[in-house]
Amino acid sequence: MKRILACVLALMLALCAAAVAEDVTITYMASQDWVQDAEMELGEKFTEQTGIKVDYQIIPSDQYTNLLMSKLNSGECADLFGSQAGQFDIVTQLNVEKNAVDLSGEAWAATVDPLAAAETSVNGKLYGQPAQDVSAVWAVAYNKKVFEKLNLAVPTNYEEFKAVCEAIKADGMVPIYEAVSDGWHHQLWFCELGVAIEHAEPGTAEKLNNNEMGFADSATAKQLVDQIKEMVDLGYWGDNYMANAYADAARAIAEGECAMTVANQGFPTEINAAYPEFPAEDIGFFVMPLCDNQVLNMNPVGPTRFVYSGSANADAAKQYLAFLAEPESIQYLIDNVPKFNTLPFTTAKDAYSDEISGFYAAYPDHGTVYQTSVKYVNPQWMEIGSELVAVILGDQSAEQMLQNIDRNRADQAAAAKDPAWN
Repeated sequence: MKRILACVLALMLALCAAAVAEDVTITYMASQDWVQDAEMELGEKFTEQTGIKVDYQIIPSDQYTNLLMSKLNSGECADLFGSQAGQFDIVTQLNVEKNAVDLSGEAWAATVDPLAAAETSVNGKLYGQPAQDVSAVWAVAYNKKVFEKLNLAVPTNYEEFKAVCEAIKADGMVPIYEAVSDGWHHQLWFCELGVAIEHAEPGTAEKLNNNEMGFADSATAKQLVDQIKEMVDLGYWGDNYMANAYADAARAIAEGECAMTVANQGFPTEINAAYPEFPAEDIGFFVMPLCDNQVLNMNPVGPTRFVYSGSANADAAKQYLAFLAEPESIQYLIDNVPKFNTLPFTTAKDAYSDEISGFYAAYPDHGTVYQTSVKYVNPQWMEIGSELVAVILGDQSAEQMLQNIDRNRADQAAAAKDPAWN
């Protein structure tokens, strides 16, 4: 009788445990375009295997950072939250040692690419899981058929770039598709080209980090902003750049409305997936040549998943990350997200085309973008976008924009009690 009773109790406990698992829902808060459809499909498979449901809370990009900081500061964050990583920002902005769970002991932690791991770690402890392809760079994607038709060569400096834009404009097309309405894209022309500042003025990043100079002290930074404004004034962004949405970039290129846009190396596959009649190999790339830049702008960091330290479902959240880090899941994301060529895990197999490999090989000089290598730049990403719009519209000068960036950096440094700003 006792043995039967014990078996009944064990069965009841197992059933209760299963019921609890099926009742668990983890919340995952992220900005637009950080959670791909393929990840949500994996989430459904995860639920089938574990009974744990995933509630994806996708927030408009222009609202996300403020909402995330509010949630973290109030102690009411989602079980999982997404954020741009970066060894400076995860300390000064996210305070991950307090707000995130140490993931160093997870089985998948050792498979994270070392460069990406360095940008998601503090004091040797890993706090984040990379969510996107960080091997790709933001570069000028161009329609090779348009270039062939107009007998145009890939520009290697700013004057050549202007000549290319003039030829395309004269042919009746908008040279560059730019999308200001999203709030996050147009400032790529400035932040990504920190590599041009560093190339022209070596040591600038270190001086900025030590508070030995500001952006307003850099002649190259000023020239960069002036050239962005000049592009707009000359009509290279067309008439609708303020209203354009980046989600329409593939359509604009495929339908021949525009010849170029700033995109990453998954863009050709993305166009072909939406417009099968447009071959992926018809898209080429070159680095943004403002300030005569010819340095490849690398960024070993991107949107990253963190487990909130105050989560009541932290174990379930870690199970989700473990599932996503399985080699089969990683390959599923690479194979089913057009803009992914690889993911920063040692178990990933890349899907680079000959065109993309050739693009990387064409630029042997590499530099790290300033939103990663310079403190207090990435946290004001959206503000930099607003500042740049003010310059474009003629409401302020390049000097005023750079001074405002320096002031915002100083405010953030003070809040972080950065000794370099004492």
